Amino acid sequence: MTTASTIPAKATTRQWAALAALMIPVLLVSIDNTVLSFALPEISRSLHPTGTQLLWIVDAYPLILAGLLVAMGSLGDRVGRRKLLLIGAIGFGAVSLYAAFSTTPEHLITARALQGLFGATLMPSTLALLRNIFLDDVQRRLAIAIWASGFSAGAALGPIVGGWLLEHYWWGSVFLINAPVLAVLLIAAPLLIPESRDPQPGALDITSMVASVATMFTIVYGIKAAATGDALVAITAILTGSAIGWWFVRRQNRLTSPMLDMALFRNRLFSASVLTNLMAVVAMTGMLFYVAQYVQLVLGYSPFQSGLILLPGLVATVIAGLVAVRLSLHFPLRVLIPTGLALSASGFAVATQLGANTSVWLLIAAFALVGLGLGLAETLTNDAILGSVPPHKAGAASGISETAYELGALLGTAILGSILTAVYRTQFVIPPGVSDTDAEAARQTLGGAVDTAATLPDPLGTELLTHAKEAFALGADTTSFVGLLITATAATMMAIVLRTHKGLAGTPH
Repeated sequence: MTTASTIPAKATTRQWAALAALMIPVLLVSIDNTVLSFALPEISRSLHPTGTQLLWIVDAYPLILAGLLVAMGSLGDRVGRRKLLLIGAIGFGAVSLYAAFSTTPEHLITARALQGLFGATLMPSTLALLRNIFLDDVQRRLAIAIWASGFSAGAALGPIVGGWLLEHYWWGSVFLINAPVLAVLLIAAPLLIPESRDPQPGALDITSMVASVATMFTIVYGIKAAATGDALVAITAILTGSAIGWWFVRRQNRLTSPMLDMALFRNRLFSASVLTNLMAVVAMTGMLFYVAQYVQLVLGYSPFQSGLILLPGLVATVIAGLVAVRLSLHFPLRVLIPTGLALSASGFAVATQLGANTSVWLLIAAFALVGLGLGLAETLTNDAILGSVPPHKAGAASGISETAYELGALLGTAILGSILTAVYRTQFVIPPGVSDTDAEAARQTLGGAVDTAATLPDPLGTELLTHAKEAFALGADTTSFVGLLITATAATMMAIVLRTHKGLAGTPH
């Protein structure tokens, strides 16, 4: 017989208001991820970075973020998740001001790295706090869906807000929007969000924290080096990171109170859900990497118009995430999650048909299908990750989940971006009459081809630009095909795991 004491308490208005407060950092981190790409041309003209510095301006943030997420999730379990959230908000706001008023590439790279440091304190804290605020399964699933929709909403707002700001103000304005919004969080969080922590956290293991950061940093650095063709550095970094990671895992298995509970990975559902999220983000990030360039440089739309073109797909992601909660009451996860991933794979299949003169509606349809599928699948895999661990381990589980997201974003850019670049360079036919110097500049990036074509007389400049667009479109098609393979593989994997996982064989409650 079920007693009142065993029935999880329903969330009140105060808890839902706390969810609204926790959405603030999610929105800002997501906006920052997308808005920067639209500001890069202006940053290049103002700060005159080298090509390598420009890459680090983009990559410093996710590189530090990915390396620190697990450590910060564990730290939140110990010192208090709300406390860590507030510290992160203060720091993130301060370094956003530093970034906005940076006067050299080195200053901006430093500011972006510091944003990664404080961003790592924000993300695990928000998800772990949700796990402890919403105790009812159905309400927690809805809260996570709303929380996850913040990423898509931020991704949708980033290009639109960024495009408007860049048309009216200088590039630093895209960072200034963080400070006043985080001030609202600093006021609301102490009033609405209860503190939570692991009641028996054990001693803070600094050695493990350093090892986890070193593992992630060196492996991700190696992946980035591989993307630029520096094979020796890539192999050395990846092998070094793997060795540190092996030692880290052995240490965690020996400790009585480990920073990272390796037993979590013995749960097939937890491990498969984390891996699925990573694979989905790899595919989605690879698509986002070329979409912004494709819409602006191939189809000829402005940054603001490009944001509006991507809006339907990002809205579809939000809607699918919210609908997933209702669907989970009537259909088993073994049906819903693979179906969502298969729907996403169909979107990538449509995107393999893009060309230099394709209607923008084909891209809108493809992006919407990808968004619908991922919105459905990831909402439920996020809930599966948190639902498969006890509440006092929510911080560590959240840190692992967020690390998978950030690592997926890095892999998506590094691997799929490298595939796109390789196809573009090898398939780009340089017209006769173009100098070696101009040809090399045009082969580097599509943006370089656009700038080079503008300096050449017609019809030579027009012919060069046409060939560049065709090569880039072929690269986009190839990248989409890889995204199709990744999401189809994830769908198959989850179908197998969920079919054999008795706890989720039927409708979840």
